[in-house]
Amino acid sequence: MQILSIPLVISSIAIIITLLYASYRDYIERLVAFKTWYPMLVIGVPVALYTYATLILYEPRAAVGYIFLVAIFCAMFYFSSAYLHIFGGADAWAFIFITFLVPLYPILPLTGFPAIAFFPLTVLINAVILNLVVPIGLLIYNLAKRNRAPLFCLFTCYPVASEKLTESFGFIMEEFEECPKSAEAPEGFRRRFLTFGASIKRMVGGTRRMYTGDLRRNPQEYKKELALYKKAGHVWISYGVPFIIPITAGFIAALLFGDILFAIIRFITGAM
Repeated sequence: MQILSIPLVISSIAIIITLLYASYRDYIERLVAFKTWYPMLVIGVPVALYTYATLILYEPRAAVGYIFLVAIFCAMFYFSSAYLHIFGGADAWAFIFITFLVPLYPILPLTGFPAIAFFPLTVLINAVILNLVVPIGLLIYNLAKRNRAPLFCLFTCYPVASEKLTESFGFIMEEFEECPKSAEAPEGFRRRFLTFGASIKRMVGGTRRMYTGDLRRNPQEYKKELALYKKAGHVWISYGVPFIIPITAGFIAALLFGDILFAIIRFITGAM
């Protein structure tokens, strides 16, 4: 609806500015304070209420559908963060606020509206697709460096010298176990990679993997682990690009370009 376009554009600009700042804070400190969202909400909430009221007044059937989708998406992101630990807290709140504040496309994107013109869905799809750039880059890097690891780890992590471990950001992707020295364990420890299944199980179970930030902030608490990592010489860690960065890129791409996956499908099928 044309009467909603300008307010939603203003709200989107406020969201983009906030997301850019949140991405910067998350990259530098791996922490986004909840107050970061306040300026965006001050501008976006009145626009959102106006949007829903206008839809109810002029398009009541469409309003019911959008409100239902907004409720489902917000609940999904909250549940995925609070109980399944799939998203970080900042990532989940970013998606929840985007979903509530901008349910409709503010403007017609370059590739047109997708089959399901629910703007938050496009942001999510774009964020996931753009986030795949990092694993592909890691695979190329690890292959070029001839780093040996299970295929899953070649896509998701890289080795860091032990003395630089606390300067890096990421989760430890190996488990170390002390043992008597032997031919198989000359250094007095065994090491093994965390499997994809084990990583997912820990996430869902709320058992967080060792984080380099914990080692940096509490070295006395992790003396034993640090000693083992030092003996190992290097440790594989997950890449440390916060997901809020692809969320930001996905939002901007959704606003200007549209649904990346929908565009790819249309290109492959010759519909473009």
